[in-house]
Amino acid sequence: MAPQHSSAPSRASSAVPGRTARSGVSGVVHDNVRHTSRYTVVGNHLAQHRELSLLAIGLAVHIQSLPAGAQIGIKFLAARFPESEYRIAAALRELEAYGYLRRTRERLPSGKVVTRTVSRNQPSEVTPGPAPAATPARLAPAPAPAPVAPTPVPRTPPPPPPLPEPVTPDSDRLRAATELLADLHRHEPRLLLADRDVRRLAPAAAAWLERGAAPDAVRRTLLARLPEPLGHPAGLLAHRLTALLPPLLPTGPRGPDPLQNCEGCDRGFRAPEPGHCRDCESHLRREAA
Repeated sequence: MAPQHSSAPSRASSAVPGRTARSGVSGVVHDNVRHTSRYTVVGNHLAQHRELSLLAIGLAVHIQSLPAGAQIGIKFLAARFPESEYRIAAALRELEAYGYLRRTRERLPSGKVVTRTVSRNQPSEVTPGPAPAATPARLAPAPAPAPVAPTPVPRTPPPPPPLPEPVTPDSDRLRAATELLADLHRHEPRLLLADRDVRRLAPAAAAWLERGAAPDAVRRTLLARLPEPLGHPAGLLAHRLTALLPPLLPTGPRGPDPLQNCEGCDRGFRAPEPGHCRDCESHLRREAA
């Protein structure tokens, strides 16, 4: 919060809308009132950011206006605003990518994992401008330098995850997986795969068979709701074989999975490895389909 100015005028001078319209100038006209209390200073590097979404910009302004110690968890923000937990989580990730937010996970002595959040009103990528030069006595101070625009962060797509492989190699199972993939074009002509793609994807399909999936079930999953147009059939099949891989068959009784924090919405859930909760996983599958 900036300090209050009790001697400031109650209303700042601004352009008169009627005069501006008659002068032939188009665009927004500002009719501003000077704030003397309950206001937050926000840099134009945030308010006019060219890469952040409007939701991320608004969320950053809201967070910067809050006092220290205020709650800004995903569930708390979703209850406060009409946006969903998924959209708020995506906006928070944007702010992290551009240096306006830093979140770290810490484990308390009780074993509970909590998220520590630090909000920055000047992102880490921005380098402050040079200090104004010293001025002789009795001269007006030099104007402050304009804020330096943040350096855009290049957006590079993450590498695809590795294809699944069987836990126990089996030549008969691999042969059945190869025949299943090579036969897909009989059910959908657009899925005519090259020989090298069949050999590359066959171990992933064999992993499905090893986990108890019937060949017809694997075929239905790979053929369901194909996009239009289908530009890269082998890439789509590789994604589905990886993202929709069924779990391993249980081998005996075991204890409950450890608690994890969802990487999408920060919700707690039990799973053997970190990842996404069931709701976020379903959302990702619908987007992939």
